[in-house]
Amino acid sequence: MHAHEPQIDPRPSSQPSGGFHSLGLDPLLLGALLQKGYTEPTPIQERTIPVLLAGRDLVGQAQTGTGKTAAFALPLLQRMDVHSRMVQALILAPTRELAIQVTEAIESYAAQLGRLRVLTVYGGAPIFRQLKELRRGVQIVVGTPGRIRDCMERGALDISEVKNVVLDEADEMLRMGFIEEVEWILGHTPEKRQTALFSATMPPAIRRVAQNYLRDPEHIAVETRIKTADKIDQRSMVLPHRQKLDALARLLEAEPTEAVLIFARTKAGCNELMEKLQLRGFAAAALHGDMNQSQREKVVRQIKDGRNKIVVATDVAARGLDVDCITHVVNYDIPSSPEVYVHRIGRTGRAGRRGVSILLATPKERRSLAGIERFTGKVMTPMSLPSNEDIALNRAAELKARVAKELEGADLGPYKDLVEEIMAERDVPPLVLAAALARLAAGDKPLVLEVPEPAPLSSRGRGADSHMVHLFLSLGFDAGVRPGNIVAAVTNEAGVPPKAIGAIDIRKTSTIFAVDKQYAKVVLERLSKVAIRGRFAAVREARESSASAESKHKAPRGPRRFRSAFGSKGPRRVRKK
Repeated sequence: MHAHEPQIDPRPSSQPSGGFHSLGLDPLLLGALLQKGYTEPTPIQERTIPVLLAGRDLVGQAQTGTGKTAAFALPLLQRMDVHSRMVQALILAPTRELAIQVTEAIESYAAQLGRLRVLTVYGGAPIFRQLKELRRGVQIVVGTPGRIRDCMERGALDISEVKNVVLDEADEMLRMGFIEEVEWILGHTPEKRQTALFSATMPPAIRRVAQNYLRDPEHIAVETRIKTADKIDQRSMVLPHRQKLDALARLLEAEPTEAVLIFARTKAGCNELMEKLQLRGFAAAALHGDMNQSQREKVVRQIKDGRNKIVVATDVAARGLDVDCITHVVNYDIPSSPEVYVHRIGRTGRAGRRGVSILLATPKERRSLAGIERFTGKVMTPMSLPSNEDIALNRAAELKARVAKELEGADLGPYKDLVEEIMAERDVPPLVLAAALARLAAGDKPLVLEVPEPAPLSSRGRGADSHMVHLFLSLGFDAGVRPGNIVAAVTNEAGVPPKAIGAIDIRKTSTIFAVDKQYAKVVLERLSKVAIRGRFAAVREARESSASAESKHKAPRGPRRFRSAFGSKGPRRVRKK
């Protein structure tokens, strides 16, 4: 099957004219949309739904968060025969998370259609259960290309009656290496089908798929910059790499967040950043491709129900994280392209809310930052490191919110009695007692911070570390030393708070680490008496000249997975001698 190259429709995104009622949708679908609170279609929905209802093939170019799932799902459902148990529609998605998200959306749109069965198939889950459901009969199959092909080759997925095929996030399927499976599936489905292809970008391989497998498709492109400019407060901070972790920690403390999605470039970087945040006392979880399905679903559930506020994710894994409560997106690692940036920030500013996007860039990444701004048509607001006062104000606001929640209908009877007893025994004014209880409730987040103010960022992005002292430890990578060993020794034995620990640079036979000046003396005294990895070590203040000389080339450093737990300097790979 082949077709002409799709022609790009250059029209700007039009404004909705008559709501969903004007698009020709069935009243049952309109009722389901009304129950979900949807009254006006998005631009991609307004332009796509009539085309698909007319039976045309379609190429839709739209980013995440534009409403494209409803754009292809509603016409598909309108043409569905719910009385037939044959598979009538295939929807291909790049990840398990996205497949599950699409399935949940379709089921919600079909709430009033009767006995419609939708099945999600994907790798990482027992295939025998999916095969059993297929044999029972379903009308719609949503899944990853590899598993759908597997089910077809086993003879369990009968596609002889398939009338609709949707390729969702086709460019991502290409990037993940699924294009061969996609073309195989398209080549085995009935020729008289309707095909809709959705992709944020149109690389040559995706254009070739459209040419070979779609029949005279209409191409609809929706601008992304309208959404990013209107709904998302985009900010940036230029700083040296060694200060990024400290900056992130301060941002998480100072920003009023509900849920935060932090992007790291690699799976290893994702795990590493999660561990560093956990060491600093943040409840953070990772989301990446090396996790099994149950682990991923657990993370998604935790952030949906509020048990976890921080998720560190890779770009691919985050595509299945469809959570309206994400208030902040942090680009800890700068995205590989402006398109990826738009995908990332599309995870916030949903469901009518405003969102915040913060990009951390090093001085060398200024050009990439400028390229993103040109692409989105919006200049990011420069921001500085949050001050201690900023953090204290946010902590106070969070504490007040917790107290207000307790005052709303909670049974305070036993606690009133306790307060009266304390006042009688201690003879303290009510305000003083309330202040003591508030301090107790604040726990490890006091309103008066005991750490120094952050050093200002210089115009060259180097910052100042005047409040930090670098210490030398005569044990290194060869002795099995890891960042966690240093952190445990400094915090447990010397009583230093984790946030007062800076960069940890583990080398072959030594370690250089930074601590706040006010704790340097006690660390020097205590660590010389503590065994680390079963060995005692010499501890002294590092000589700047020797430290810089070692850092150049004479001593190999720890491997990438042992990058400093709290600090600033990036790792070096070990060079075997």
